Amino acid sequence: MMPADRLLPTPEATDLLALTREMARDELAGAAAGHEAAGTFPREVFELLGKSGLLGLPYPEQYGGGEQPYEVYLQVLEEISRAWMTVGVGLSVHTMACFPLAHFGTDGQREKWLPDMIGGRTLGGYALSESHAGSDAAALSTRAVRAGDAYEVTGTKSWITHGGVADFYTLMARTSDDGPRGISCLLVDGTTPGLSAGTPEHKMGLTGSPTTELRFDGARVPAERLVGAEGDGLKIALAALDSGRLGIAACAVGLAQAALDLAVDYAKQREQFGRPIIEFQGLEFLLADMAAVVHSARATYLDGARRRDAGMPFGMQASVAKLVATDAAMKVTTDAVQVLGGVGYTRDFPAERYMREAKVLQIFEGTNQIQRMLIGRHLAKS
Repeated sequence: MMPADRLLPTPEATDLLALTREMARDELAGAAAGHEAAGTFPREVFELLGKSGLLGLPYPEQYGGGEQPYEVYLQVLEEISRAWMTVGVGLSVHTMACFPLAHFGTDGQREKWLPDMIGGRTLGGYALSESHAGSDAAALSTRAVRAGDAYEVTGTKSWITHGGVADFYTLMARTSDDGPRGISCLLVDGTTPGLSAGTPEHKMGLTGSPTTELRFDGARVPAERLVGAEGDGLKIALAALDSGRLGIAACAVGLAQAALDLAVDYAKQREQFGRPIIEFQGLEFLLADMAAVVHSARATYLDGARRRDAGMPFGMQASVAKLVATDAAMKVTTDAVQVLGGVGYTRDFPAERYMREAKVLQIFEGTNQIQRMLIGRHLAKS
Protein backbone atom coordinates (compact mmCIF):
# COMPACT_ATOMS: atom_id res chain seq x y z
CA MET A 1 0.00 0.00 0.00
CA MET A 2 1.51 3.33 -1.10
CA PRO A 3 1.08 6.59 0.83
CA ALA A 4 -1.28 7.88 -1.83
CA ASP A 5 -3.64 5.05 -0.87
CA ARG A 6 -3.88 6.27 2.72
CA LEU A 7 -6.30 8.85 4.06
CA LEU A 8 -3.81 11.19 5.73
CA PRO A 9 -4.83 14.51 7.27
CA THR A 10 -2.32 16.78 5.49
CA PRO A 11 0.04 16.83 2.48
CA GLU A 12 2.89 17.07 5.01
CA ALA A 13 1.78 13.77 6.54
CA THR A 14 1.63 12.14 3.11
CA ASP A 15 5.19 13.26 2.40
CA LEU A 16 6.33 12.07 5.81
CA LEU A 17 4.90 8.61 5.26
CA ALA A 18 6.49 8.40 1.82
CA LEU A 19 9.85 9.41 3.30
CA THR A 20 9.47 6.81 6.04
CA ARG A 21 8.71 4.08 3.53
CA GLU A 22 11.76 5.01 1.48
CA MET A 23 14.03 4.99 4.55
CA ALA A 24 12.53 1.72 5.81
CA ARG A 25 13.15 0.09 2.45
CA ASP A 26 16.68 1.43 1.95
CA GLU A 27 18.04 1.46 5.51
CA LEU A 28 16.08 -1.10 7.53
CA ALA A 29 14.64 -3.97 5.53
CA GLY A 30 17.93 -5.31 4.22
CA ALA A 31 19.59 -5.29 7.65
CA ALA A 32 16.81 -6.99 9.61
CA ALA A 33 17.55 -10.66 8.92
CA GLY A 34 21.25 -10.37 9.76
CA HIS A 35 20.72 -8.62 13.08
CA GLU A 36 17.90 -10.97 14.09
CA ALA A 37 19.98 -14.05 13.24
CA ALA A 38 22.98 -12.72 15.17
CA GLY A 39 20.93 -11.29 18.05
CA THR A 40 22.62 -7.90 17.78
CA PHE A 41 20.91 -4.66 18.75
CA PRO A 42 20.88 -1.96 16.02
CA ARG A 43 21.51 1.09 18.18
CA GLU A 44 22.69 3.10 15.17
CA VAL A 45 19.23 2.75 13.64
CA PHE A 46 17.64 4.63 16.55
CA GLU A 47 20.20 7.39 16.16
CA LEU A 48 19.16 7.58 12.49
CA LEU A 49 15.49 7.75 13.46
CA GLY A 50 16.28 10.56 15.87
CA LYS A 51 18.20 12.55 13.26
CA SER A 52 15.33 11.99 10.81
CA GLY A 53 12.82 13.38 13.32
CA LEU A 54 10.95 10.09 13.73
CA LEU A 55 11.57 9.52 17.46
CA GLY A 56 9.47 12.48 18.55
CA LEU A 57 6.62 12.67 16.07
CA PRO A 58 3.74 13.04 18.57
CA TYR A 59 5.63 15.44 20.85
CA PRO A 60 5.78 19.28 20.74
CA GLU A 61 8.00 21.14 18.29
CA GLN A 62 9.11 23.26 21.26
CA TYR A 63 11.25 20.33 22.43
CA GLY A 64 12.32 19.14 18.98
CA GLY A 65 9.32 16.92 18.28
CA GLY A 66 7.24 16.69 15.14
CA GLU A 67 3.91 17.69 16.76
CA GLN A 68 2.10 15.27 14.44
CA PRO A 69 -1.33 13.78 15.11
CA TYR A 70 -1.19 10.34 16.68
CA GLU A 71 -2.80 8.81 13.61
CA VAL A 72 0.19 9.98 11.56
CA TYR A 73 2.76 8.74 14.08
CA LEU A 74 1.09 5.32 14.17
CA GLN A 75 1.14 4.97 10.39
CA VAL A 76 4.84 5.84 10.41
CA LEU A 77 5.30 3.21 13.11
CA GLU A 78 3.44 0.68 10.96
CA GLU A 79 5.78 1.31 8.03
CA ILE A 80 8.88 0.86 10.19
CA SER A 81 7.49 -2.36 11.67
CA ARG A 82 6.69 -3.61 8.20
CA ALA A 83 10.40 -3.38 7.39
CA TRP A 84 11.84 -4.48 10.75
CA MET A 85 9.77 -5.45 13.75
CA THR A 86 12.52 -5.01 16.35
CA VAL A 87 12.91 -1.37 15.35
CA GLY A 88 9.16 -0.77 15.28
CA VAL A 89 8.64 -2.20 18.75
CA GLY A 90 11.70 -0.29 19.98
CA LEU A 91 10.28 2.96 18.65
CA SER A 92 6.92 2.24 20.28
CA VAL A 93 8.56 1.48 23.64
CA HIS A 94 10.77 4.57 23.44
CA THR A 95 7.75 6.75 22.66
CA MET A 96 5.92 5.27 25.65
CA ALA A 97 8.97 5.84 27.87
CA CYS A 98 8.90 9.53 26.88
CA PHE A 99 5.16 9.86 27.51
CA PRO A 100 5.20 10.44 31.30
CA LEU A 101 7.77 13.24 31.09
CA ALA A 102 6.05 14.85 28.09
CA HIS A 103 2.57 14.79 29.66
CA PHE A 104 3.14 14.89 33.42
CA GLY A 105 6.57 16.51 33.84
CA THR A 106 7.18 20.14 34.73
CA ASP A 107 8.28 22.67 32.12
CA GLY A 108 11.76 22.60 33.63
CA GLN A 109 11.98 18.81 33.46
CA ARG A 110 10.83 18.76 29.85
CA GLU A 111 13.31 21.44 28.84
CA LYS A 112 16.13 19.58 30.55
CA TRP A 113 15.58 16.02 29.31
CA LEU A 114 12.97 15.78 26.55
CA PRO A 115 15.01 17.24 23.63
CA ASP A 116 17.69 14.54 23.96
CA MET A 117 15.05 11.84 24.35
CA ILE A 118 13.16 12.68 21.19
CA GLY A 119 16.22 13.78 19.24
CA GLY A 120 17.82 10.33 19.29
CA ARG A 121 20.64 11.20 21.67
CA THR A 122 19.15 9.06 24.43
CA LEU A 123 17.15 5.84 24.16
CA GLY A 124 14.50 4.83 26.67
CA GLY A 125 13.04 1.80 28.39
CA TYR A 126 9.78 1.43 30.31
CA ALA A 127 10.16 -0.26 33.71
CA LEU A 128 6.76 -1.28 35.05
CA SER A 129 6.49 -5.10 35.06
CA GLU A 130 7.84 -7.35 37.78
CA SER A 131 7.99 -11.15 37.91
CA HIS A 132 4.95 -11.24 40.22
CA ALA A 133 3.29 -8.06 38.89
CA GLY A 134 2.78 -8.30 35.15
CA SER A 135 -0.92 -7.91 34.43
CA ASP A 136 -1.50 -6.70 38.00
CA ALA A 137 0.56 -3.50 37.84
CA ALA A 138 -0.72 -2.28 41.20
CA ALA A 139 1.00 -5.21 42.92
CA LEU A 140 4.54 -4.06 42.15
CA SER A 141 7.00 -4.08 45.04
CA THR A 142 10.12 -2.26 43.80
CA ARG A 143 10.52 0.44 46.43
CA ALA A 144 11.81 4.02 46.29
CA VAL A 145 12.54 5.50 49.72
CA ARG A 146 13.15 9.23 50.06
CA ALA A 147 16.59 9.94 51.54
CA GLY A 148 17.38 13.65 51.55
CA ASP A 149 17.51 14.97 48.01
CA ALA A 150 17.22 11.53 46.39
CA TYR A 151 15.23 8.31 46.33
CA GLU A 152 16.98 5.04 47.12
CA VAL A 153 15.50 2.37 44.85
CA THR A 154 15.60 -1.35 45.61
CA GLY A 155 13.93 -4.14 43.68
CA THR A 156 13.84 -5.95 40.35
CA LYS A 157 11.92 -5.18 37.17
CA SER A 158 11.23 -7.81 34.52
CA TRP A 159 10.77 -7.99 30.76
CA ILE A 160 12.40 -4.63 30.07
CA THR A 161 12.78 -3.84 26.38
CA HIS A 162 16.17 -2.14 25.81
CA GLY A 163 17.33 -3.43 29.19
CA GLY A 164 21.04 -2.79 29.53
CA VAL A 165 21.28 -0.58 26.43
CA ALA A 166 18.84 2.23 27.29
CA ASP A 167 20.12 5.60 28.44
CA PHE A 168 17.11 6.18 30.68
CA TYR A 169 14.27 4.19 32.18
CA THR A 170 10.83 5.44 33.11
CA LEU A 171 10.40 3.57 36.38
CA MET A 172 7.28 2.88 38.41
CA ALA A 173 8.20 2.21 42.05
CA ARG A 174 6.43 2.08 45.37
CA THR A 175 6.96 5.16 47.57
CA SER A 176 4.37 4.20 50.19
CA ASP A 177 2.21 1.26 51.24
CA ASP A 178 -0.99 3.03 50.19
CA GLY A 179 -1.97 0.37 47.63
CA PRO A 180 -2.37 1.68 44.08
CA ARG A 181 -1.93 5.24 45.37
CA GLY A 182 1.51 4.40 46.72
CA ILE A 183 3.23 4.16 43.32
CA SER A 184 5.33 6.97 41.85
CA CYS A 185 7.14 7.62 38.58
CA LEU A 186 10.88 8.27 38.38
CA LEU A 187 13.06 9.09 35.38
CA VAL A 188 16.19 7.03 36.00
CA ASP A 189 19.52 7.64 34.27
CA GLY A 190 20.83 4.40 32.77
CA THR A 191 24.27 4.92 34.33
CA THR A 192 22.96 5.28 37.90
CA PRO A 193 25.21 3.44 40.39
CA GLY A 194 23.33 0.48 41.84
CA LEU A 195 21.39 -0.11 38.62
CA SER A 196 22.29 -3.18 36.56
CA ALA A 197 20.72 -5.31 33.85
CA GLY A 198 20.42 -9.08 33.82
CA THR A 199 21.35 -11.45 31.02
CA PRO A 200 19.13 -10.93 27.96
CA GLU A 201 16.25 -13.38 27.73
CA HIS A 202 16.51 -16.12 25.10
CA LYS A 203 13.39 -15.29 23.11
CA MET A 204 11.73 -17.02 20.19
CA GLY A 205 11.45 -13.74 18.28
CA LEU A 206 12.57 -10.10 18.31
CA THR A 207 16.06 -11.44 18.94
CA GLY A 208 17.65 -8.17 17.83
CA SER A 209 16.05 -6.40 20.81
CA PRO A 210 17.45 -7.11 24.30
CA THR A 211 14.87 -7.92 26.96
CA THR A 212 16.27 -8.18 30.48
CA GLU A 213 15.65 -7.79 34.17
CA LEU A 214 16.61 -4.48 35.76
CA ARG A 215 18.06 -4.69 39.25
CA PHE A 216 18.08 -1.78 41.65
CA ASP A 217 20.38 -2.19 44.64
CA GLY A 218 20.03 1.02 46.62
CA ALA A 219 20.25 3.05 43.41
CA ARG A 220 20.09 6.77 44.26
CA VAL A 221 17.79 8.70 41.93
CA PRO A 222 17.75 12.49 42.43
CA ALA A 223 14.40 13.75 43.70
CA GLU A 224 14.27 16.21 40.78
CA ARG A 225 13.64 13.14 38.62
CA LEU A 226 10.24 12.47 40.19
CA VAL A 227 7.66 12.86 37.41
CA GLY A 228 4.31 14.10 38.66
CA ALA A 229 3.52 13.95 42.35
CA GLU A 230 4.22 11.06 44.68
CA GLY A 231 1.39 8.59 44.31
CA ASP A 232 0.61 9.52 40.69
CA GLY A 233 2.62 6.64 39.26
CA LEU A 234 -0.14 4.16 38.51
CA LYS A 235 -2.29 6.86 36.90
CA ILE A 236 0.68 7.87 34.74
CA ALA A 237 1.51 4.26 33.88
CA LEU A 238 -2.03 3.44 32.77
CA ALA A 239 -2.26 6.59 30.64
CA ALA A 240 1.02 5.67 28.96
CA LEU A 241 -0.21 2.13 28.36
CA ASP A 242 -3.36 3.29 26.55
CA SER A 243 -1.21 5.15 24.02
CA GLY A 244 1.37 2.36 23.99
CA ARG A 245 -1.27 -0.22 23.10
CA LEU A 246 -2.13 1.76 20.01
CA GLY A 247 1.58 1.68 19.17
CA ILE A 248 1.73 -2.11 19.49
CA ALA A 249 -1.40 -2.40 17.36
CA ALA A 250 0.31 -0.37 14.61
CA CYS A 251 3.42 -2.57 14.91
CA ALA A 252 1.22 -5.66 14.56
CA VAL A 253 -0.43 -4.31 11.42
CA GLY A 254 2.98 -3.54 9.93
CA LEU A 255 4.14 -7.11 10.57
CA ALA A 256 0.90 -8.55 9.16
CA GLN A 257 1.24 -6.35 6.06
CA ALA A 258 4.81 -7.60 5.53
CA ALA A 259 3.61 -11.20 5.77
CA LEU A 260 0.76 -10.52 3.34
CA ASP A 261 3.12 -8.83 0.88
CA LEU A 262 5.47 -11.80 1.02
CA ALA A 263 2.67 -14.32 0.53
CA VAL A 264 1.18 -12.45 -2.44
CA ASP A 265 4.56 -12.03 -4.15
CA TYR A 266 5.36 -15.69 -3.70
CA ALA A 267 1.94 -16.80 -4.94
CA LYS A 268 2.39 -14.73 -8.10
CA GLN A 269 5.76 -16.26 -8.88
CA ARG A 270 5.27 -19.88 -7.81
CA GLU A 271 3.76 -22.02 -10.57
CA GLN A 272 2.00 -25.37 -10.36
CA PHE A 273 0.16 -27.16 -13.14
CA GLY A 274 1.32 -24.50 -15.60
CA ARG A 275 0.03 -21.37 -13.87
CA PRO A 276 0.74 -19.15 -10.85
CA ILE A 277 -0.71 -20.58 -7.66
CA ILE A 278 -2.44 -17.27 -6.90
CA GLU A 279 -4.91 -18.18 -9.66
CA PHE A 280 -6.19 -21.20 -7.73
CA GLN A 281 -9.34 -20.36 -5.84
CA GLY A 282 -8.35 -22.09 -2.62
CA LEU A 283 -5.26 -19.94 -2.30
CA GLU A 284 -6.95 -16.84 -3.69
CA PHE A 285 -9.56 -17.00 -0.93
CA LEU A 286 -6.90 -17.51 1.74
CA LEU A 287 -5.03 -14.40 0.56
CA ALA A 288 -8.28 -12.43 0.39
CA ASP A 289 -9.04 -13.33 4.01
CA MET A 290 -5.52 -12.27 5.02
CA ALA A 291 -5.96 -8.91 3.29
CA ALA A 292 -9.35 -8.38 4.93
CA VAL A 293 -7.86 -9.03 8.37
CA VAL A 294 -5.00 -6.57 7.78
CA HIS A 295 -7.31 -3.79 6.58
CA SER A 296 -9.75 -4.36 9.44
CA ALA A 297 -6.97 -4.27 12.03
CA ARG A 298 -5.59 -1.03 10.60
CA ALA A 299 -9.02 0.54 10.95
CA THR A 300 -9.12 -0.26 14.69
CA TYR A 301 -5.88 1.51 15.53
CA LEU A 302 -6.78 4.50 13.36
CA ASP A 303 -10.13 4.77 15.13
CA GLY A 304 -8.40 4.86 18.52
CA ALA A 305 -5.81 7.35 17.31
CA ARG A 306 -8.39 9.73 15.86
CA ARG A 307 -10.34 9.69 19.11
CA ARG A 308 -7.11 10.43 20.98
CA ASP A 309 -6.29 13.31 18.61
CA ALA A 310 -9.78 14.73 19.15
CA GLY A 311 -9.35 14.71 22.94
CA MET A 312 -11.98 11.98 23.37
CA PRO A 313 -11.72 8.93 25.67
CA PHE A 314 -9.96 6.14 23.79
CA GLY A 315 -9.02 3.54 26.40
CA MET A 316 -11.52 0.94 25.20
CA GLN A 317 -10.59 1.57 21.57
CA ALA A 318 -6.91 1.11 22.44
CA SER A 319 -7.68 -2.27 24.00
CA VAL A 320 -9.82 -3.26 21.00
CA ALA A 321 -7.04 -2.25 18.60
CA LYS A 322 -4.36 -4.10 20.56
CA LEU A 323 -6.53 -7.24 20.74
CA VAL A 324 -7.71 -7.23 17.13
CA ALA A 325 -4.41 -6.22 15.52
CA THR A 326 -2.19 -8.63 17.41
CA ASP A 327 -4.56 -11.55 16.85
CA ALA A 328 -4.57 -10.52 13.18
CA ALA A 329 -0.77 -10.55 13.05
CA MET A 330 -0.69 -14.06 14.51
CA LYS A 331 -3.23 -15.32 11.97
CA VAL A 332 -1.74 -13.62 8.91
CA THR A 333 1.84 -14.63 9.65
CA THR A 334 0.76 -18.24 10.25
CA ASP A 335 -1.18 -18.22 6.98
CA ALA A 336 1.83 -16.74 5.16
CA VAL A 337 3.90 -19.76 6.21
CA GLN A 338 1.12 -21.96 4.82
CA VAL A 339 1.08 -20.11 1.49
CA LEU A 340 4.82 -20.59 1.08
CA GLY A 341 4.54 -24.26 2.00
CA GLY A 342 7.78 -26.06 2.75
CA VAL A 343 10.00 -23.05 2.10
CA GLY A 344 7.87 -21.03 4.51
CA TYR A 345 9.12 -23.33 7.27
CA THR A 346 12.75 -22.60 6.42
CA ARG A 347 14.86 -19.60 7.32
CA ASP A 348 15.52 -18.92 3.66
CA PHE A 349 12.37 -16.78 3.72
CA PRO A 350 11.26 -14.36 6.47
CA ALA A 351 7.81 -15.93 6.89
CA GLU A 352 8.88 -18.10 9.83
CA ARG A 353 10.51 -15.09 11.53
CA TYR A 354 7.35 -13.06 11.08
CA MET A 355 5.36 -15.88 12.70
CA ARG A 356 7.73 -16.05 15.69
CA GLU A 357 7.68 -12.29 16.11
CA ALA A 358 3.89 -12.12 16.02
CA LYS A 359 3.39 -14.26 19.11
CA VAL A 360 4.81 -11.81 21.64
CA LEU A 361 2.46 -9.09 20.41
CA GLN A 362 -0.40 -11.01 22.01
CA ILE A 363 1.47 -10.95 25.34
CA PHE A 364 3.12 -7.62 26.09
CA GLU A 365 1.46 -4.26 26.83
CA GLY A 366 -1.19 -6.34 28.57
CA THR A 367 -2.05 -9.83 27.34
CA ASN A 368 -5.00 -10.18 25.03
CA GLN A 369 -6.91 -11.84 27.86
CA ILE A 370 -6.38 -8.66 29.88
CA GLN A 371 -7.58 -6.58 26.92
CA ARG A 372 -10.82 -8.57 26.86
CA MET A 373 -11.23 -7.93 30.58
CA LEU A 374 -10.64 -4.18 30.11
CA ILE A 375 -13.08 -4.00 27.21
CA GLY A 376 -15.68 -5.79 29.34
CA ARG A 377 -15.20 -3.29 32.16
CA HIS A 378 -15.65 -0.39 29.76
CA LEU A 379 -18.89 -1.97 28.55
CA ALA A 380 -20.12 -2.47 32.10
CA LYS A 381 -19.58 1.23 32.84
CA SER A 382 -21.23 2.48 29.66
